[in-house]
Amino acid sequence: MSRLKSGPESDWKMIPAPDQKNLPSSSASAAAVVPSETNALVEYSKPMLKEEEEDLEVKLRRIIDHVPVRVSNTSGSSAGSGSGDFHQYRQMRRKEQDRLARMDVDYQKRKEVAEFNARREERLKAAEERTAKKRLKRQKKRQKKKEKKNNSDVQAGDMNKESSTMSQDESSDGGSGDD
Repeated sequence: MSRLKSGPESDWKMIPAPDQKNLPSSSASAAAVVPSETNALVEYSKPMLKEEEEDLEVKLRRIIDHVPVRVSNTSGSSAGSGSGDFHQYRQMRRKEQDRLARMDVDYQKRKEVAEFNARREERLKAAEERTAKKRLKRQKKRQKKKEKKNNSDVQAGDMNKESSTMSQDESSDGGSGDD
């Protein structure tokens, strides 16, 4: 019994055996009884599959169920080769080579499209970063221009107030500059 593995990685589990009186006759024949030293039944449980493996298994079963198996140009049961067998072989070989060539071309096209899209995304990302940097620079320039204008307006307003107070002071002196 040392060959039996138990644990999370194995398919076999050790469970305690119920009393022999309570065992139904069908379950006693279905499970192998271990000698009375261990007092346990050995049960087999299906291995737990990961989700990806389950999905692949489901897809494979669906393909097997729905895709017909086509066998064309099978040879007869007679012992010798006829005069047309070589031509049939050449035709089947040519069809298979064409199919493989189409698969290669399709793979190359898909690969080129994927590489092009990756390069395109990189270029668009770089262009967007440059645009964002320039946009930020323009916004800063506009903000400085606006602040400068506001500062000059404030200073001009102060100058206007000062000049208006000066003109009011002069007018309050008597109105004439000839004293």
